[in-house]
Amino acid sequence: MNINHDIALKEYLHKYFGFSNFKWNQEVIIRNILAGKDTFVLMPTGGGKSLCYQLPALILDGTAIIISPLIALMKNQVDSMRGYSMDDGVAHFLNSSLNKTQIQRVKDDILSGKTKMLYVAPESLTKDENIQFLKQATISFYAIDEAHCISEWGHDFRPEYRRIRPIINEIGAAPIIALTATATPKVQNDIQKNLGMLEASIFKSSFNRPNLYYEVRPKVNTNKEIIKFIRNNAGKSGIIYCLSRKKVEEIAEMLKVNGIKALPYHAGMDSATRSGNQDKFLMEEVDIIVATIAFGMGIDKPDVRFVIHYDIPKSLEGYYQETGRAGRDGGEGQCITFYSYKDIQKLEKFMQGKPVAEQEIGKQLLLETVSYAESSVCRRKMLLHYFGEEYPEPTCNMCDNCTHPKEQFEGKELLQLLIETVIAVKEKFKAEHVANILCGNLTTTIKSYKHHKLEMFGEGAEQGVKFWNAIIRQALVMKFLDKDIENYGLLLVTQKGHDFLKEPYDLMFTKDHDYEESDEDDISIGQMGKGNTCDEELFAMLKDLRKKIAKKKNLPPFVVFQDPSLEDMAIQYPITIEELQNITGVGVGKAKRYGSEFIELIRVYVEDKEIVRPQDMVVKTVANKSLLKVFIIQSIDRKMDLEDIASSKDLEFDELITEIEAIVNSGTKINIDYYINKVIEEDKIEEIFDYFKDEAETESVEEALKYLGEDEFTEEEVRLVRIKFISEIGN
Repeated sequence: MNINHDIALKEYLHKYFGFSNFKWNQEVIIRNILAGKDTFVLMPTGGGKSLCYQLPALILDGTAIIISPLIALMKNQVDSMRGYSMDDGVAHFLNSSLNKTQIQRVKDDILSGKTKMLYVAPESLTKDENIQFLKQATISFYAIDEAHCISEWGHDFRPEYRRIRPIINEIGAAPIIALTATATPKVQNDIQKNLGMLEASIFKSSFNRPNLYYEVRPKVNTNKEIIKFIRNNAGKSGIIYCLSRKKVEEIAEMLKVNGIKALPYHAGMDSATRSGNQDKFLMEEVDIIVATIAFGMGIDKPDVRFVIHYDIPKSLEGYYQETGRAGRDGGEGQCITFYSYKDIQKLEKFMQGKPVAEQEIGKQLLLETVSYAESSVCRRKMLLHYFGEEYPEPTCNMCDNCTHPKEQFEGKELLQLLIETVIAVKEKFKAEHVANILCGNLTTTIKSYKHHKLEMFGEGAEQGVKFWNAIIRQALVMKFLDKDIENYGLLLVTQKGHDFLKEPYDLMFTKDHDYEESDEDDISIGQMGKGNTCDEELFAMLKDLRKKIAKKKNLPPFVVFQDPSLEDMAIQYPITIEELQNITGVGVGKAKRYGSEFIELIRVYVEDKEIVRPQDMVVKTVANKSLLKVFIIQSIDRKMDLEDIASSKDLEFDELITEIEAIVNSGTKINIDYYINKVIEEDKIEEIFDYFKDEAETESVEEALKYLGEDEFTEEEVRLVRIKFISEIGN
């Protein structure tokens, strides 16, 4: 088949895929495969990698074996290929999800020449029965997708990927195309070495995605920030990445209760639910998918408008690949990451117990991530530098560091001192060690190498380690220094660095970000606005209304709502029964029984005063039906002695009473008569009950004891009868 002619290849492209032109270097890659040459393709997400093996597979005789790591990805690609063809047999996958009949059909289609593409996981490829079968088939070429899985330095290392080459040798030689969307020079070399394709033609597209906007934010009030962002981008598709399955479930649930269409996706879910959630996202039945990094490899949704990292990824490659799922159609793509150094420390802890070499690699990759997050250099420059590419422009104007530049300072002497120090330690140490020398920190390593005797020891002490790390990072990006990745990141001086030492010149450095340490857990609704001052005018109006309702119902005012609840209303301005249930000390029962007049008063007040309510930007937390509260209510229903309830939950008796008070104060009716009648005399119960009914102006136990007589009544007795009173009269 002669397909060297330009027009012929474009005809095939149009015939099979309906496109009239190739993107970037797709055409030369395809010609290379058609010529039977080994091919290495480095192409960012959205560049059209899959077409590079799909089109030649359709043109050539035989079946192309496409090795891919995820079942979801295979299914997605097979469905997509069948959509381009009249015959479903054109593409198949072979994996653990198929039954015997389905497997037989796949084999028949391959041997009859129908199947042009067979997708397999590396685990399926290693099965002896599959190897024996594939030996009978005509194989056009092997495509290894997500090839970075081969390298331990890649962000998604899979040991079974390292066994691919011996199996190819066993099945039968054919050209190989390895494809990845992310690989540093180190990873690229690793892949080629392992696949025995060091002589392969290499096609490398630029890693620059000009339509993506990169931003790193401190991890403060994260849930609130995420909801605010999503509401400002209503109707747009987005992915939120979290590191743990538990966090994925929590965030998805939190978004749902705040009226956002979101679903979770992680490897712990059963496959039917997981692929169902993925399909709903693709079909736009939901706007947001909250996922672990298991989601999205090869998922071809071109119009994802934002990618949010709730947790910073373990490596810059992972970050690049995940952010790369935004704006694949060339349109808007916002990439927002929430960063706290505490997350990095957590990730370091997870590495403990792994082999030392693996820990070293993991730490190196994490350090790169910290550098990226804390640096105030153009984020695009930093990312491209990491992938061995230079960004020539002074600024990109599409990242937070370019749109909000940090303060700059003259750095000629600092750079001289840094380069001299790297040379003085014979280019055999990492950034942290060099920074410690400059700061004068007498660490064990510095002592053992006698580096405290160097003349530059302590020369930069007034600036601190963090400052020197920032200088080192910027010197790396500016190419005065380089990092020996093979040797765990030892600092080397480049030719440019040596030239600078001979003839120093003025140059500017930028101050680093100093992200405040913060608790990632947001303030819960009950605490919102604790530091806020309450609206005194509204508070007074609410108290008047409470008095009026209490009089009408012949109740003490505190039975309707207690003061802390009214104060919270005067901060939050709830205007629906649902919002009222989020107020301190207000449960469902109480909100429904007394709430309507209060929310009506607040609604009118908010309209008249044109108040912007914090509630409009408050994140509803997922209702946490405390297991303890449920246990207490159920135990009281079973008439268990309160002492037994307390001891079974390891509570002091006083703590148990506090829990029961919270339950009845928020509007739940419970009956502890069986216990009270056993431990308090009947006339005492009556006296305390009547005091709260007829005399009390507040719910205060102290005032009750003063009135009733501290010698005759105990605090415990008053509290128990007050629970009975509020439950019977108020709830």
